[in-house]
Amino acid sequence: MVNISEKRINSTPGPVPFFFRFIATGFLSGYSPIVPGTAGSLVGLAIYVIPNFEIPSILFGFILITFFIGTYASSRMEKYYGDDPSIVVIDEIVGMWISLLFLPKSWVIGCIAFVAFRFYDIVKPPPARRIEKLANGWGIMLDDLFAGVYANITLQVMLLIFPGLG
Repeated sequence: MVNISEKRINSTPGPVPFFFRFIATGFLSGYSPIVPGTAGSLVGLAIYVIPNFEIPSILFGFILITFFIGTYASSRMEKYYGDDPSIVVIDEIVGMWISLLFLPKSWVIGCIAFVAFRFYDIVKPPPARRIEKLANGWGIMLDDLFAGVYANITLQVMLLIFPGLG
């Protein structure tokens, strides 16, 4: 097994500063030895549980800020570790939050959103698969943005069909 530190791209300068690694790796959850993307999604769900975090203006503000900081941090990580390194999971956190935006806060909704987001993140329906090829952190962040939107739409439809779900 290759150590992640050995995957460095030779043409880039020294290691990524800790702050950017901390952000890009979802507060270090991306270093999970198994399913780091799922670990990052769980971090996003755990943050969402914080009281009042679900208020749309608060959640949207965090999505917006974290998306742009995450894009920059992911870009820094790509330059050092190569395209879409598995330790970068800030995109999963943002995608998980998008999955939950404008939905009622409940454990049922949270669990369904988690499963739906992971499904869409893995399957990558169009245009997510094509968008993930963008450089400079954009592909890393945007494909999960789409997965989050797909998951959110899925839950919105489910709530229309089963209004007691929320």
